[in-house]
Amino acid sequence: MAKVIQHALVTGGAGFIGSHLVDALMRKGTRVSVIDNLSTGKRENLPEAAMNFVFHEGDIRDWVLLRKVMEGVDVVFHQAAVVSVPLSVAEPLESAAVNEMGTLSVLEAARQAGCRRVVLASSSAVYGDDPELPKHEAMALRPLSPYAVQKMVGEHYAGLYSTLYGLETTCLRYFNVFGPRQDPASPYAGVISIFMDRAVADQAPAIYGDGEQTRDFVYVQDVIAANLLAAAEKGAAGKIFNIGTGITITINRLWQLVAEMAGITLTPEYKTAREGDILHSVAAIDASRRDLGFVPRVGFEEGLAHTYAWYRNG
Repeated sequence: MAKVIQHALVTGGAGFIGSHLVDALMRKGTRVSVIDNLSTGKRENLPEAAMNFVFHEGDIRDWVLLRKVMEGVDVVFHQAAVVSVPLSVAEPLESAAVNEMGTLSVLEAARQAGCRRVVLASSSAVYGDDPELPKHEAMALRPLSPYAVQKMVGEHYAGLYSTLYGLETTCLRYFNVFGPRQDPASPYAGVISIFMDRAVADQAPAIYGDGEQTRDFVYVQDVIAANLLAAAEKGAAGKIFNIGTGITITINRLWQLVAEMAGITLTPEYKTAREGDILHSVAAIDASRRDLGFVPRVGFEEGLAHTYAWYRNG
């Protein structure tokens, strides 16, 4: 039977996915705490001070603060990370400090505080460029970037904390998440947020490679639903799940759709493929359907329309 969340901590809660998660938890009446250093997250993404909401500005590597915000928490949603593949290639030490040691600190603080479960945001990047499709959880991992290695290490730490200490952990391998609040100006920006920004400004985007690379784009509200299921379902403990849709689209087709929504006809500027980028990616979501009851409910074009409306409105 699913358990009710009494008090949740969202690390990186002022960010794109984290802030949507905060909204969903607040709607359920859950007491919510957030820790975010606002390096990429925005305070305006979060609710104002409320009876059941507390915001802590700080870093997950601040052990004293982390221990303090973890008190009384039963579920942790660990979203805080350096999520840019190019940035991890340029600054591997800094990204590892956050993505590896930061994650280990979150797990240890949760263990010491007696938390029930930690839901960790992982990434489809751990699969690398293995030609086998769709990507399924039993595949060998072949990370191609420091970011992907760091996410893989986080999964291993989560597994150890389950087996060594009895802390329930669930890891969610996000595929390409999109939706409102994704900052196109950030080095962490996803391709959809960048395309939306260019379309609204009536400018052509850059496409790295030939544009025929494929991605499995999953709308942010479906990712939030997956997080809530991962926190509540008893059978999710100790497991890793893909969170995507099982459907792919090329980057070229993505731009065509965005351009149609914006009523523009601009040809992208094609540039050399970036180091660490993966050619083809699509999720097998059989395990998340079976064990979480996860079903993506927002179709790609519907999600794209919601997202475009948000960007168009500034």
